[in-house]
Amino acid sequence: MRWLRRVARDLRRRRNIDAHALTVVAVLYALASLFSDRLDDDFRWAVLLSGLGLLIYRSLPEDDPAAAAGILHDRSVYDTVPAASLFAGVRDVRVFAPSAVNLLSAQTCEILRNSVLRREDGSVRIVVLDPREETSVRQASRQLDESVEFPVQRLPAALETTMERLRLMSRWETPGVFDYRLLSYSPGFSLVLLDPDTPAGRAIVEIHGFHNLSTSSRMHLELTRGRDERWYGYWVEQFDHIWRSARGDVAPVLPLASGETKDPRK
Repeated sequence: MRWLRRVARDLRRRRNIDAHALTVVAVLYALASLFSDRLDDDFRWAVLLSGLGLLIYRSLPEDDPAAAAGILHDRSVYDTVPAASLFAGVRDVRVFAPSAVNLLSAQTCEILRNSVLRREDGSVRIVVLDPREETSVRQASRQLDESVEFPVQRLPAALETTMERLRLMSRWETPGVFDYRLLSYSPGFSLVLLDPDTPAGRAIVEIHGFHNLSTSSRMHLELTRGRDERWYGYWVEQFDHIWRSARGDVAPVLPLASGETKDPRK
């Protein structure tokens, strides 16, 4: 049952324990009332007032720095998180980034191949800027490169590296499905979705901003379906719109390497 799964998840995360405990007491008391009218009136009022008090308390606006810290941070929070653990157990990965060069390192691509793409129901979809849209790439480079005080790479070169990697990955033969598309302009954010259609889905949004100290200092939002349902759904829809607006690569197949023979059946 969905309710039981939610209770189990909250208990594992030590969340909403007071509400679940009071609910159990109220249900047990209600069941007992069906079979006996001798239950103490003071206890009845205690259960009623406890439930009312909890309802009022949960209606108060939350001002908890720890709760905000779980949503708001910068890229440095992922420096201590191995990429393997980020994709562990994930079946659906969706990414948009102007170049995605930092995410799609050789190590991460291998992890995706050995985890998500190893599943028959696995899916990886990537969208990056279209390198043929030179005006859009120049504009994005002004925002992402020239507005950073301590840049370490340039967008055009990073995009070229990513395109080669995506084209090579598109030739992989894996149980899961890999696909990528190209977008004509940068909307000002990067987005990573992990199992977005499941209750355990996560959305990681990087806001590019206008001026940054470094690439890693950009603002990040990490949203979950259970905690941030409205804005979580919003960002999932953003990727859906991006995917529909993006186009396929006009040259998805790289030239054969020297010494590699072409299959005459193709």
